[in-house]
Amino acid sequence: MAQVNYVAASRVYAKDSPPAVDALDLDIKDGEFMVLVGPSGSGKTTALRMLAGLEPLDGGRVEIGDRDVTFVPPKDRDIAMVFQNYALYPNKTVAENMGFALKMQGVARDERDRRVREAARLLDLNDSLLDRKPKALSGGQRQRVAMGRAIVREPKVFLMDEPLSNLDAKLRVQTRSQIAELQRRLAITTVYVTHDQVEAMTMGHRVAVLAGGLLQQCDTPRQLYDNPVNQFVAGFIGSPAMNLQKAPLAEGGVRLAGSTLPLPAAIGTAARQAGLSELVIGFRPEHLHISDGGAIAGEVTLVEELGADALLHVRLAESGDLIVARTEGRKTPPPGQQVTFRVQPDDVFVFHPETGARLAG
Repeated sequence: MAQVNYVAASRVYAKDSPPAVDALDLDIKDGEFMVLVGPSGSGKTTALRMLAGLEPLDGGRVEIGDRDVTFVPPKDRDIAMVFQNYALYPNKTVAENMGFALKMQGVARDERDRRVREAARLLDLNDSLLDRKPKALSGGQRQRVAMGRAIVREPKVFLMDEPLSNLDAKLRVQTRSQIAELQRRLAITTVYVTHDQVEAMTMGHRVAVLAGGLLQQCDTPRQLYDNPVNQFVAGFIGSPAMNLQKAPLAEGGVRLAGSTLPLPAAIGTAARQAGLSELVIGFRPEHLHISDGGAIAGEVTLVEELGADALLHVRLAESGDLIVARTEGRKTPPPGQQVTFRVQPDDVFVFHPETGARLAG
């Protein structure tokens, strides 16, 4: 086990292009499950490959434990990587796939067999599967074999690059909980890449959100959800996404959907002192409550029934913008009905309209 540190680590693919990863500073604790999440092109996979030694650094350094590994070959970094496509040898059995790296290292056969069987036990791969070839396995079983191949090496760090992306939705939910539980039991430092923010929130001890090669925020899932530092994090974390609306300043708050939405006086004062005439406000779907005389008015355009609850798509009065509200599933107004919502002041997020930085009040 080991701590991992990115120290101003950068990667530039083309001279005239912005960095794929720009001066990344990130400390990952010994035994921590760290998830790197972001949209396509955010730099998360590049950051993982830099740690693995598969991408060179154009600035800064990467450390594993107390060792600078920036110029150390991948095979000497004491890491194990699980790829998106599993990369199993089709002509080898499950047991041979799992033990192949150990064989190349010259580990004795008895010790290889012991490690393979121990990993198989942890992954619920029964003895009958060990003699099969990958083509005879389901997608979920292949994914577990790829995990087993990493486990038997007993590395200091696990690196996982979207290992669940090839599984169907139900199996993804099942497998992500298995991976999280396995990591907890093994207590091996793990860096996990995904574009799925739900996957990130449910698996990571901490989550690092990247966009445009820059680290936006790194914190626990709860803190990212409750206290996003900017508009990007606020809109990226949470499902359904936070509603974000531009709203002109008004006396006591902002003007939205025909009414004034109250805001803390300090925010209005700071905004006017900065010369702003409008703000971006955000509120999560579950924080909107149908109420007579609420401050946010609109017309229901679509109802998505989810069973216990439902998602209302609502077109706001005046602006015509669409927002989403989460409501109790058995009491949903039909499309075409006019509704008003209330939202608690503490549940309203306010952002600078140009920089996207969150404003505190």
